Amino acid sequence: MAGAEDGPGQQPELEDDEAASCRRWGAQHAGARELAALYSPVAGALLADFLSGLVHWGADTWGSVELPIVGKAFIRPFREHHIDPTAITRHDFIETNGDNCLLTLLPLLNMAYKFRTQSPEVLEQLYPWECFVFCLIIFGTFTNQIHKWSHTYFGLPRWVVFLQDWHVILPRKHHRIHHVSPHETYFCITTGWLNYPLERMGFWRRLEDIIQALTGEKPRADDMKWAQKIK
Repeated sequence: MAGAEDGPGQQPELEDDEAASCRRWGAQHAGARELAALYSPVAGALLADFLSGLVHWGADTWGSVELPIVGKAFIRPFREHHIDPTAITRHDFIETNGDNCLLTLLPLLNMAYKFRTQSPEVLEQLYPWECFVFCLIIFGTFTNQIHKWSHTYFGLPRWVVFLQDWHVILPRKHHRIHHVSPHETYFCITTGWLNYPLERMGFWRRLEDIIQALTGEKPRADDMKWAQKIK
């Protein structure tokens, strides 16, 4: 009854508009819309660069070629790359990019499905997030191709050289720093934007110290073993 006092333990009734507003969660929520707008394609490229560095650092620093399954399939190419950096330039497009394309195919299909089925209003709200995800996927998909270009010194298309020179993608001179033995720095290989700040922070060295203290494993022990082989 309007104007009546609420009994003990009872919650005051909310007006319909107020109740509807309180229930408005998800993409329609004002806070969600504002937070989603903070995502940007640049953030997607930065995250792709960091993930490329994390995978590169992990495979360069830990594990062994003798490990079952992952040793020959995953770690071996990283060991070979430090001994023969130009081997990657002799790989065709499928060999270079096939694995990454398979990883990013489902997210791209999911994005295409949403753009096909969602209303324009919902797509407008999702747009910043989808731009972030799309940039992350594109840079992630072509990380190995960008890495290959950083080792290719002849015959690159002019637009690739332009992107390298302006540091939109990993520049050739920038990546040379990583290939100075013992290969312990500048692991990010998509854009390379994060290499300098992570190095200044000592990010990778701190991670290695923590893992070595917990496991007793020495960083890059297997990598050095292959590098020192004479015959």
